[in-house]
Amino acid sequence: MGVSLPESGTLRLPSRVHFGYGSRAQLPEVVRTYGRRALLVVDPFLTRTPFLAEAVDGLTAAGVSVRVHADVTPELPVSSLDAAGAVATEFAADVVVAIGGGSALDAAKLIALLAVYGGPLSSFYGENLVPGPVAPIVALPTTAGTGSEVTPVAVVSDPERELKVGISSPFLVPAAAIVDPEFTLGSPATVTAYSGIDALVHAVESYTARELSSSWDAPLPVFTGRNVLSGPVALQAARHLGPWLEVAVASPGDRRAREEVAAGALLGGVAFGSTGTHLCHALQYPIGALTKTPHGLGTGLMLPYVLDAISADPATADRIATLGAVMHGIAPEADGPAAVGSPAVGGSGLGFTAAGTIARVAAINRAIGVPRTLADIGLGRDELPRIAELALGSARLLAIAPIEPSRDVLLEILTRAHDGLLTDRSAA
Repeated sequence: MGVSLPESGTLRLPSRVHFGYGSRAQLPEVVRTYGRRALLVVDPFLTRTPFLAEAVDGLTAAGVSVRVHADVTPELPVSSLDAAGAVATEFAADVVVAIGGGSALDAAKLIALLAVYGGPLSSFYGENLVPGPVAPIVALPTTAGTGSEVTPVAVVSDPERELKVGISSPFLVPAAAIVDPEFTLGSPATVTAYSGIDALVHAVESYTARELSSSWDAPLPVFTGRNVLSGPVALQAARHLGPWLEVAVASPGDRRAREEVAAGALLGGVAFGSTGTHLCHALQYPIGALTKTPHGLGTGLMLPYVLDAISADPATADRIATLGAVMHGIAPEADGPAAVGSPAVGGSGLGFTAAGTIARVAAINRAIGVPRTLADIGLGRDELPRIAELALGSARLLAIAPIEPSRDVLLEILTRAHDGLLTDRSAA
């Protein structure tokens, strides 16, 4: 018997999104919508590629004054962003253009914030503390994974904090996003793998998020939990990523695979930008801080173990089974557990179970080189309790989890991830 969907939902999106090979040609026209002075925040490696010269030449020909800021430091230390905000103010930028991976896009969001309101950035840590619109942001991702081009969050490193810190506000959603898969063709296999699996985590955690109750006569949280609008988008994201991520990693010049993964990453960002993410991300923040491993490696490593834990809930297990069906390329007729068992999805009648989905995710991880266990990335058992304690501090993420995430639950997930143990629920 299906479970009825919530009859309400929220999506916060750029005013325009362009997707497809060659879509970057829209950049001058889009930027001119917002002004004539553009600060380009770019990954340093782009200064050695024709893509940046193409962007600068196109903007200049359209009458836009351009200044390039390529001093984007990995992990985004907060001090570097305060300085970059001063650059935007001195240049009197009308619009901030972000070209690069997740760090460049997040940096652009925060520079756009500082250009309008000044610092320190610490005054905006948390949710809904940005007082109003920031400078318009036009985002062009060069990796397929973070979805930052359509989301309301940016993450920084603060030496006074043990973990990375998020700034979340609807005002940080870029004004426009241009997603051209051509940008991703040169990505190394590890970047494709770790960013791509993170995109799949976004889709999965969005689709399995808890449905939060909200009141329309009160300010909404930035992340509202699973809703009627985000569910179909999350499924479509998984449908693009499931069959194609392995291909993009194994055959980096495969244009179809790059297009599919870029589409999945974009849709995953649309989905989780409204719902939020949950346990993989809550656990990865302390894991990443301790191991200095890439974000997507950590979230991807944790995904089978988190799915294993949350599949103990029957309703969530149905949703996980639906994800398995779409990851095999089968289109659902509807969102939600009611779709499981329908002729369009297949459901348990055709072998799509939560256990099968978990096995499929584990197989993708093996194929693209995501480590299998926490022991494989150097964590000892004695470090797991501390990781669980730190994860408890991610209250926003834990609130969206479909199970009650007590310390003991988190420690159990971590222990299984350390030892490489998954529950066999195939007969359940």
